[in-house]
Amino acid sequence: MQRRHLMILAAAAAAAPGVQAQVTDLNDAINKAGRQRMLSQRMGKAWLALVHQTSSANAQLVLDRSMALFDRQHVELKAFAPTPEIRDTYVKLEEAWSNYKATLVGTAPNKAGAASVLEADAKVLALAHQGTVQYETFLNRPVGQLVNVAGRQRMLSQRMAKFYFAAMLPVDAQVASDEIGKSRSEFLNAMDLLRNAPQATDRIRSELKLADGQWFFFDQALKNMQSNNTASKELSNVFVTSENLLSVMDRVTGLYAALTT
Repeated sequence: MQRRHLMILAAAAAAAPGVQAQVTDLNDAINKAGRQRMLSQRMGKAWLALVHQTSSANAQLVLDRSMALFDRQHVELKAFAPTPEIRDTYVKLEEAWSNYKATLVGTAPNKAGAASVLEADAKVLALAHQGTVQYETFLNRPVGQLVNVAGRQRMLSQRMAKFYFAAMLPVDAQVASDEIGKSRSEFLNAMDLLRNAPQATDRIRSELKLADGQWFFFDQALKNMQSNNTASKELSNVFVTSENLLSVMDRVTGLYAALTT
């Protein structure tokens, strides 16, 4: 089972499905802008996993590839910006990302630096979300909202895992627990919206069923935080299951982004 987990994780650590060399249209822009939100949280998760020395080789791979993907997509989104307001958001995000990147690579992952990482990733997340909403507003079509919502599910999967690792250090354990609870509710509500959307195809609903199965395993892993079980196996389970859920929701987001109505 452990070998199977590692194989799944290695696949998930690769560049996300559907990533293209440049932004092709506004649906793709919303998808990639939303993926930047996810990457902000995924990098924090991977960094904190390294503090715990959990899935260290895979966590380092996830961190390195996420940083490279964030860099590449930022250039694409800034260049594609259709309005001065959207471009300004990505100019501001560039500075926030530079500070976050320096925090991630400035020193070896350690408990003392965890609070700084959490503070820096929050700033990147806020601006990445702002850019996603601006792209959605500019498109001004129902499918844009669905791409945004589906993409946000990716972020929530990583955010919950990140705060799990923070709580287990512990760093702001009560805040982390509250954020996990809030994100869990938002995730489940959004799944209902995506499942019941008139635009949902049979393929999308099939992928959402798969996501429900991955959510079950991820949620079970998260609930071990209540027992203060910090065994390496439990921490690894959170890491692996969050990656698996991310992989499915990335496919769902890509399917919504491919819609033309």
